[in-house]
Amino acid sequence: MTWIYLVVAGVFEVFWATMMKLSNGFSHLGYAAATVVGMILSFGFLALATKHLPLSIAYPIWTGIGAVGAILVGVIFFKDQLAPITWLFVVMLIVGIIGIKVTG
Repeated sequence: MTWIYLVVAGVFEVFWATMMKLSNGFSHLGYAAATVVGMILSFGFLALATKHLPLSIAYPIWTGIGAVGAILVGVIFFKDQLAPITWLFVVMLIVGIIGIKVTG
């Protein structure tokens, strides 16, 4: 269950980052509120995960899920353009997250 909490925390990190973008500098109240709710849920699930996982494992995986997720949301929904070499580093990030999980 601990790993599920960690993945959910990472998903909510992507959610709040996306809502923050949509809030347009917190000028749209609904998206701004969704940002805050997403942050609370993300931190809450991270707190649950760190009850049983070492911080040195939980935090990098949480931020990695958030980073890769935000990249994918940016490319898919906001039409962000990434250089081909950037995708290599995204893949390296994913490999790093998996490596931390497997060896932790």
